[in-house]
Amino acid sequence: MNSSFGVKFFTAINYTVLTIFALVTLLPFLYVILVSFTDPTEYMSKSIVLIPQTWSLSAYEFIFSTNSFVKAMGVSGFLAIFGTLLSLIVTSALAYVLSRKRLKGKKFFLVAILLTMLFNPGMIPNYLLVDSLGLMDTVWALILPALTSAWYVFLMKNFYQEIPDELEEAAKIDGCSDFGVFIRIMLPVSVSALAAFGLFYAVAYWNTYFSGVLYINTDTLRPLQVLLQMMLVSASQMADPSIAAMLESEQTVPPQVIKMAAVVISSLPIVIVYPFLQKYFVKGMMVGSVKG
Repeated sequence: MNSSFGVKFFTAINYTVLTIFALVTLLPFLYVILVSFTDPTEYMSKSIVLIPQTWSLSAYEFIFSTNSFVKAMGVSGFLAIFGTLLSLIVTSALAYVLSRKRLKGKKFFLVAILLTMLFNPGMIPNYLLVDSLGLMDTVWALILPALTSAWYVFLMKNFYQEIPDELEEAAKIDGCSDFGVFIRIMLPVSVSALAAFGLFYAVAYWNTYFSGVLYINTDTLRPLQVLLQMMLVSASQMADPSIAAMLESEQTVPPQVIKMAAVVISSLPIVIVYPFLQKYFVKGMMVGSVKG
C-alpha cells in the first residue's frame, strides 16, 4: 500500500515539475506569436500585451511587402532544399563506398574522414580556402563547406554494412552495376536514415548564420537568419540602411511587432516539416548505432 502511494506521489510530482518546465519553455514562444498578431495601435497603447484584444496581420503584410525579407527567405529556402539534397547525396554515396570491403585504400579514407572530426582547422583557414576557390559572396560558400558530416557518414556506413551481402549479390546477378545497387537497393532501404539526417541538414542550412556573416557581402544573398539578427538589433545601431529603413519608415507598424512576426515566419517552415518526418526520426536516429 505504501509502495503504491509512493509511486503515485512520485508520478504526480514528476508530471507537475515537467508541466512547469514545459510552460516555462513554451510561454516565450507563445508571447512572440501573440505580439506578432497584435494590432499596432493596441501594442503602442500598452506596456505589455498578454492576450491581444484586437488581432491584426499588419506586421506580416508589411514584412512580405519588403524585398529584403522575401529575398532572404528565398536564399534560406534554396539552402534548405537544394543544400539538403546535395548533402544527402554526398553523405549516402560516400558511406556506401566506404562500407564495401573491396574498396582499395579503405583504411586511409576512414582515417582521413575521422581526422576531420578530431581536428578543426579554424575560421581563418576555412575563410582562405573559400576565398581561394572563388566562392566568396556566392550561395556555394554556404553549401559546400557544410556539404557533409563525418559523423553522419560513419553512421550510414555502419548501416550499409548491416545490410545482407546477398541483396547486393542478387542485384548484380540481375545485371545491376554498383551504381544500380546503390540506387535501387541501398537508397530504398535507408529511407528512415535519410529522413532523419535530412531533417538535421535542413535545420542547419535554414539556420545558416555565421557563414552568411563571414562569406556574404551582397544584400540580396543574405540568409534569413542574418537578416533576422539585423532586425533584432536596434534600428539606430544598424549599419545597413535598407534594414533600418524597413523598421523605421513604416510608423503604423511598431518595430517590435515586426521583429516578432519575423521570428515566427523564420521558425514556421521547420515546425511544419518536422511532423511529417517524425515517424522516421526515432528509427533513423538508431541507424548504425548497433552493429550486428
